[in-house]
Amino acid sequence: MRSLPPRGVLGRCALTAVFALAAGLATLSPLARPAAAADGLQQVTDFGPNPGNLAMYEYAPAGLPADAPLVVAMHGCTQSASDYHSHSGWRKFADQWGFAVVYPQTSAANNSLSCFNWFDPAEDTRGRGEAASVVQMVEHAAARYGTDRDRVFVTGLSAGGGMTSNLLAAYPDVFAGGAVDSGLPAQCATSLAAASGCQYSDQRLTPEQWGDKVRGSYPGYTGPWPRVAIWQGTADRTVAPVNGTELRDQWTDVWGIGQTASGTRTLPGGTTETTYDDSTGRSAVALFSVSGMGHGLAVSPGSGADQCGSTGTYYLDHICSSYHTGKFWGLDAAPDDEGATLPAPAGLTVTGTTETGAALSWSAVSGAASYAVHRDGTRVGSPTGTSFTDTGLSAGTAYRYTVAAIDASGAEGARSGAVTVTTTGAAPKCYTATNYHHVTAGRAHHIGGHTYANGSGQDMGLYNVAVTHTLKETSPGYFVLADGGC
Repeated sequence: MRSLPPRGVLGRCALTAVFALAAGLATLSPLARPAAAADGLQQVTDFGPNPGNLAMYEYAPAGLPADAPLVVAMHGCTQSASDYHSHSGWRKFADQWGFAVVYPQTSAANNSLSCFNWFDPAEDTRGRGEAASVVQMVEHAAARYGTDRDRVFVTGLSAGGGMTSNLLAAYPDVFAGGAVDSGLPAQCATSLAAASGCQYSDQRLTPEQWGDKVRGSYPGYTGPWPRVAIWQGTADRTVAPVNGTELRDQWTDVWGIGQTASGTRTLPGGTTETTYDDSTGRSAVALFSVSGMGHGLAVSPGSGADQCGSTGTYYLDHICSSYHTGKFWGLDAAPDDEGATLPAPAGLTVTGTTETGAALSWSAVSGAASYAVHRDGTRVGSPTGTSFTDTGLSAGTAYRYTVAAIDASGAEGARSGAVTVTTTGAAPKCYTATNYHHVTAGRAHHIGGHTYANGSGQDMGLYNVAVTHTLKETSPGYFVLADGGC
């Protein structure tokens, strides 16, 4: 990777009251403690060129092996690295799955409310400002821990989510995946004046126009592109739900896979996951729509395997987003060359589906005594042959499968790429009504005079009785526009 030249730090004017990203995040101190902080978080003061004037904090579990992944986690306005580390749940999975976490931190010297400047081309573009500082932190941490450069990921909340989008667009050669939590599409705004429009309004761009903003961030780059998870609350009044749809449009266009969902499933906390697969059947983009959630990061305090984090200002008790994001990235699975005695099976294919079952097949692996079939990360079968039929499933529901070979000693090898299976049945329901009545019936919500479908966040136009639409319920609580027919 080329070196990043230092740049003079830009002064930041105070944000106006209308800029709700600043007003809508935690009231904790924006400056983390110097040196060591709580829960094993450590400050790094000498990570290299720092054109964006950021602070670097990091967490790594004891005994972290070489070639482990690295996650960059970016806080929201007026928050700190320590705050994000304490509430987000990333520490739990760093310990459990074995990866390091870097927490960039901005300050009032950059922005009066300690927001990452996701709307400023001097700060959020390749080789410049805060974006360049974050990538320098990745360089430093990767060298220190011997990170697997193919497994570097970035996630962020709100303004941190906006900067995450820009980092994914500007540095697709650095980040294998990202997660945008209550955030904005890449390069949605290029000035402070334009930022509020991105937050509150449908920008009315086509998927191709959104995709061009990513392609223009690193001209000439041809891939591979990062895998992107999008988290959006349907009741967010700070970053309108339409941003989730725009992010979906942007990254599916970049991947060239269209906006027709490959699968939809219901998760805890009123969450609907909609996936969009690449040509191999692996999910490239996932939209997690959290029904009734306002602006913040979804957490789920508790000791369960899929629970994490703690509640606080803008840490909202719905679902552990860090768990599902980590699984989407594959952080719970060992890489092909780490502890795997056998290679990953090739050619995992769906050979049939019913309302309650799914049939799979794959190519044989030399030396395999049996195979481990995983559904949504949990082993559900150990066939000795190269096919398996899973049963007892729910109708009209999406499931994600991987398979691994097992040698004679019982050691499980590398997992295959995932395929998504949607069972048959559970025909969608359609409702035709005015926007007003969709809202009162709980199928949609309104923000700033416009109506948005619950789940998909699609803009339905003005909130009144003069506008009529048909909504299709593709899974419980998840609605899409279906004016062309159900």
